[in-house]
Amino acid sequence: MYIGKAAQLSGTTIKAIRHYEAIGLLPAPQREGRYRVYSAQSVELLALIKCAQQLGFKLKELQGILHGHEGDALPWERADQAIASKKRELAGQIAGLQQMQAGLMAFEAQLKDAQGQCSGVR
Repeated sequence: MYIGKAAQLSGTTIKAIRHYEAIGLLPAPQREGRYRVYSAQSVELLALIKCAQQLGFKLKELQGILHGHEGDALPWERADQAIASKKRELAGQIAGLQQMQAGLMAFEAQLKDAQGQCSGVR
């Protein structure tokens, strides 16, 4: 299939596909004359890249996962390791945000207490 169809089926854009090829994230496709021809595996890889990006993976991280990838089988072990690492990173961010929220709630309570103490003095 041509690049437009691959973009449509994978939910990406033609520009993104060309960029992924340029940075080595997507292997160079076969060609028919001057047209790029993509396989079903290419479309699956494109969909995987898009999904991973939506889940917070950066293209550099995906390059690390897919480095040296050729053929139909994806490097699942590297993907599993990257997912585990991303989950740990996310858990740390969640913990930090929860601490920040608790701090804001305590600060808000202190301000309300201070406001209540000062309201009688006029």
